[in-house]
Amino acid sequence: MPTDHTTAAVARPQPARLGLGTAAVGRPGYITLGRDADLPAERTVEALRERTHALLDAAYAAGVRYFDTARSYGRAEEFLAQWLDARPEAAAQATIGSKWGYTYTAGWQAEGVAAHEVKEHSTAVYDRQIRETRALLGDRLDVYLVHSVVPGSPALTDPALHERLAALAAEGVRVGLSTSGPAQGDTIREALAVTVAGRPLFAAVQATWNPLETSAAPALAEAHAAGWLVVVKEGMANGRLAGRNATGADTAALRALAARTGTTPDALALAAAAAQPWADVVLSGAATLDQLASNLTAADARLTPQDLAALDGMAEPAEEYWRTRASLPWA
Repeated sequence: MPTDHTTAAVARPQPARLGLGTAAVGRPGYITLGRDADLPAERTVEALRERTHALLDAAYAAGVRYFDTARSYGRAEEFLAQWLDARPEAAAQATIGSKWGYTYTAGWQAEGVAAHEVKEHSTAVYDRQIRETRALLGDRLDVYLVHSVVPGSPALTDPALHERLAALAAEGVRVGLSTSGPAQGDTIREALAVTVAGRPLFAAVQATWNPLETSAAPALAEAHAAGWLVVVKEGMANGRLAGRNATGADTAALRALAARTGTTPDALALAAAAAQPWADVVLSGAATLDQLASNLTAADARLTPQDLAALDGMAEPAEEYWRTRASLPWA
């Protein structure tokens, strides 16, 4: 049974607009800065299962109702499924999103791994991974995204794959994609044009947006206007906007606004994402209970247009942002 750590949750329920992602706790290695200090010294399956369940407990107690995972997040999908099995009330209220298209290949290692995950958007991978996801989550799967789509991906061009995804959508699952790279906007617009039998195929997107990477905003507004569910990931730029790392000139505006508003940099970054009119859910990627509690205070932030304008100068060219992200070490 999962360990009950709900006492560590924030005291007052927060809006369900914030979600919890499990990328940082479902496997021993990931690319969040400072993560080596966040996890137990022994990153066993049991230790990370316990940590994941503790975070899920605390997030749910705080009012979070959207939970994100993926086939490639080590055993995160399994950990989430076990938590849902043990908590029928939570399972009845939660919205569960998962992703397919990457295969986890690190063998539960954090270092010395040639590739932690391998991407392939083929029908064969989809057929295998939807079976794996269904075996764990069953009919609790609400949103299923093609993981990390870029322009020209088979996910945007393969009719056979589109037929499979349309069949899943007909079962009541919201089908969509996650995006990465400097051409996120192009990817989203390509996806908006994909149809099956004359009907739009995709109805959800999970994209990177944060004060350092704002390039996808116009396309995300178009997706929102088309009725898509828009989920923001990497709102803290893989830890670059967390207080312990937000120390350079690139984050000076964030620190200044945090000091002026009495907000922590992490909460302010997430609040800036939540203030975007096209954003439906903003994910926390917390790896500790303290991080989660701090992240969830984003729901209390009331940013004015002037506050948001103060952050505008932080945005980096998309190519530069994604080069930096690609250089972050797995730890």
